[in-house]
Amino acid sequence: MDQHPLSDGSLDAAAQAFQRQRPRLFGIAYRILGSVSEAEDVVQDVWVRWQGAERSAVLDQGAFLARITARLAINVARSARVRREAYVGPWLPEPVDTSVDPQIGAERGEAVELAVLLVLQKLNPVERAAYVLREAFDYAYDEIAGMLELTQANTRQIVSRARRRLTAERREPVDSAQHRRLLDAFVAAAQHGDVAALEHVLSADVVAYADGNGMRGVARLEVVGAERVARISAFARKFFPGAEYRVAEANGRPSLLLVQDGVTVALVSIIAGPAGIDALHWILAPAKLRAYERSTRRISAA
Repeated sequence: MDQHPLSDGSLDAAAQAFQRQRPRLFGIAYRILGSVSEAEDVVQDVWVRWQGAERSAVLDQGAFLARITARLAINVARSARVRREAYVGPWLPEPVDTSVDPQIGAERGEAVELAVLLVLQKLNPVERAAYVLREAFDYAYDEIAGMLELTQANTRQIVSRARRRLTAERREPVDSAQHRRLLDAFVAAAQHGDVAALEHVLSADVVAYADGNGMRGVARLEVVGAERVARISAFARKFFPGAEYRVAEANGRPSLLLVQDGVTVALVSIIAGPAGIDALHWILAPAKLRAYERSTRRISAA
């Protein structure tokens, strides 16, 4: 972390210090919120607060900014729960392009996969923040306790409880090579509408979730079973006629992009296990796809 205080108080120095920390701040907020757009808003709010802070008194800029980010993200997460109760159909996290911003502010890739972000949303915002700060950014327990205004013992308990919850809900993973083989097989079968080939790469109890926020023609309940999931996956070819099927990176994993007339119309992330593809996450809501596209430009725009 940057241990040098800002002594000159100039806005230029403040901006440079903030820009050094920006990827980390976005990474913290994004993991807590599961939303690119909400994380961007939090980071912008942190910048406003940083401009008005007594910066010459700050000994550890990174910790100071991370603390503000975590607290603001917790507040946003609390209000987001109410909004998501009114969401039409399954709510899935907004994907982010990690190929252009591979670290997304983290030393580790922990808690960036869409499946993990989805489980994190089941934790309360403080539990989420504590887990993210510890497991993704390796902050010490005493640092996290200070950021979240908790005791150190309570912080350890919260992180341990969150870790157990995630372990219980995550399926046995496969290596990256097998994950890519299954995705490539899925893409090849889906773009040709080959239901039999799709069934072959899906596990028997596969589940498909489609986040369209009320879009016409998009399932509002999860679809279960290899035959049904294969059929709706093949139907995407007719739902998006003429769409190009591309493999792109999202949240640290290869995913499927459907691009129609130059516009991204779907992003599909898979959860792969020893028996095949265990889950499909279809992101169809236009606002979430635009957020993914913005994330591909984050470095050049920063």
